Amino acid sequence: MNVAEVLEAHKTLKEFQYEITPLERGYTDKSLHIDVGSKEITIRDIPALVKEKFIGGKGYGLKFLWDATTPDTKWNDPENEIIISGGPICGITQYSGTGKSLVVTISPQTDSAMDSNVGGWFGPFLKICGFDAIELQGIAEKEVIVIIDGRNGGTIRIEEAPADPIDSHELSELLTEMYCPNESDKMKIAVVSSGTAADHSLIGMLNFSFYDKKKQRVRLKQAGRGGIGTVFRKKNIKALVALVPKVEGDMNKVVDMKAIMERGQRFNKEIKELDDKQCEMRTKGTAHLVEIMNDYDLLPTHNYKFGSHKEAGKIHSEVWKAMFAQGTPDGCWLGCHMSCAKGVNNYVLRTGPYKGQCVIVDGPEYENAGGLGSNCGIFNPDYIVEANFYCDTYGICTITWATLLAFVMECFENGILNEDRTGGLKLNFGNADNAMELLHQLARGEGFGKVAGLGVRKMKEMFGANGWGDPQFLQDIGMENKGLEYSEYVSKESLAQQGGFALTNKGPQHDEAWLIFMDMVNNQIPTFENKAEALHYFPMFRTWFGLVGLCKLPWNDVEPENNAQTNEPAKVPEHVDNYVTIYKAVTGKEFDKHQLIRDSERVYNYQRMFNLRRGFGTRKWDAQPFRAAGPVTKEEYESRQERYDKQLKEIIGFDPEGKTTEEKQKVLRQYRENRYEQLKDAVYKRRGWDENGVPKLEFLKEIGMDLPELVELRTKYDKGEWRLK
Repeated sequence: MNVAEVLEAHKTLKEFQYEITPLERGYTDKSLHIDVGSKEITIRDIPALVKEKFIGGKGYGLKFLWDATTPDTKWNDPENEIIISGGPICGITQYSGTGKSLVVTISPQTDSAMDSNVGGWFGPFLKICGFDAIELQGIAEKEVIVIIDGRNGGTIRIEEAPADPIDSHELSELLTEMYCPNESDKMKIAVVSSGTAADHSLIGMLNFSFYDKKKQRVRLKQAGRGGIGTVFRKKNIKALVALVPKVEGDMNKVVDMKAIMERGQRFNKEIKELDDKQCEMRTKGTAHLVEIMNDYDLLPTHNYKFGSHKEAGKIHSEVWKAMFAQGTPDGCWLGCHMSCAKGVNNYVLRTGPYKGQCVIVDGPEYENAGGLGSNCGIFNPDYIVEANFYCDTYGICTITWATLLAFVMECFENGILNEDRTGGLKLNFGNADNAMELLHQLARGEGFGKVAGLGVRKMKEMFGANGWGDPQFLQDIGMENKGLEYSEYVSKESLAQQGGFALTNKGPQHDEAWLIFMDMVNNQIPTFENKAEALHYFPMFRTWFGLVGLCKLPWNDVEPENNAQTNEPAKVPEHVDNYVTIYKAVTGKEFDKHQLIRDSERVYNYQRMFNLRRGFGTRKWDAQPFRAAGPVTKEEYESRQERYDKQLKEIIGFDPEGKTTEEKQKVLRQYRENRYEQLKDAVYKRRGWDENGVPKLEFLKEIGMDLPELVELRTKYDKGEWRLK
């Protein structure tokens, strides 16, 4: 349908007028609750205690989700909510990376609280419209579009959605044109949407739009992890739209703009002078990591079996640099000078329902190159770009899709799957054509595509139950933890990174702790205590970004020239001080780097207890697939035999001479699994948890998180009155 057809068929189901609460010190202290089933719209005050304990962003999402649901609420129940919140710093334009919002829901993949950070304009625009958070609940009878209109006073509308389109690139463009037909107004709209593959899978994601004025195109950023888009589509929400009259330089009404501007100007100078020598974010985005990971044997290849490949040069960062549009302000929020949201302009699609269409592709980022590419054994840049585009517009997570596809390919090569079981698809490593067809099948809700859309955990269970493969082998090679697929780094030689993936609350996502270089390359954290300290500090520090509305990339992807000479270079202390200064300047609150960690500890432990409430949150759920820790197969061991034999002899004290590969594998596995259990013990102790991974009641009191609901839950758990899964 075109804009005229949509307007002609347009129908408003509910309209609600409200008075916009202006921002003050980064907050409105209001949340917007919309039940799309009953069409009830409510504006709620956010209590001072919630603001103090949960800060914003992810914190608000977890608190509101807890209050809205029960321990037994399923992801597809009407009472499950999707909460979007940006936090107090979200929306300032004087420092790079300040446009992030956090999305929280009960996940179809993990059955517990999922959070995913995202750029784009919706988070800041929601605040301009008068709300620190939005809660979406219920299931609409028919597909709807929810409009938050901050122009000419405040209006919220629930509108009947047009039948087509569904996929994000077309829907976002259509709605942008529909609500902002004048070019001058297209900077005043943000659209949240998903796509057809989210309708048929558990791995759906949300796209958040932003308008690229120079390219005159709508672009997309993704809240990717955990199936949030699947929940969105189950609620029969086709799109969520925010409209604003304008974006002001001080929309947050901060306390000390001068301090924010001084820090922003200093950091912008660093980017200008140092980025080309450090990470090249302005020309390559995160794709600059491809060859670095390959050189250090960390680039996931063939379902994480290997860490490098002779063909990796075909997806080298210079290849992406040549494909990316250069010299444009690629920031996903206004004022961000990192310009890392790179994209491929005018790409003509070769396959699928949009074959021949000329599109803009947002990415590939490193995760897409490493996941869709090397992890699946496909070293074809055009395939990676095409798959990247279709994952986005179909509304599924590229990381999840890449990791589950790599698992499927290894299963195919081991006879667990065959053409009879895949409906005729040859899904061996490197088979780009059939990989694309599988993706299109999922979007159509057909064939083996729907099986793949279940994710790794449910495929492991299904294949084992059908007698197609050994359940232990499936467990070893299925790269998921807590139901969430791994992001794209090989963690075998970094015990700390194994913990950084599997000791997370939501599952193995690198946004919590990326410690490979500290641990493996630089040997900065050699002892269990060192690793435990890192696995306390960095997850707490990164949690804080999700509380206040910050992107993590400006923290350490460009560093001050003297950073290596500081006492704690891994923490980038000058940038930490920037964030402390900015938080104080926005909110006017007393604050330091220690309070930053303490604020995060409260929310982090609340999420751990949320997992317990859902029946998880204990030691057994922190188990990792052995592929994350060491070689599962003979081929895998022998590909690095010299390394592993040396470790057996020098570290374990086992002489490999004359031993079979299987004998050596057994000894190495026992050693590495034992080391991981020891790491758990050290991390639990440092985090204030008991030996089963549950926060101690005295620790909850110490950090000021002894809320009645947590005390009650912990007490029931101690008495054995709480059911665990």
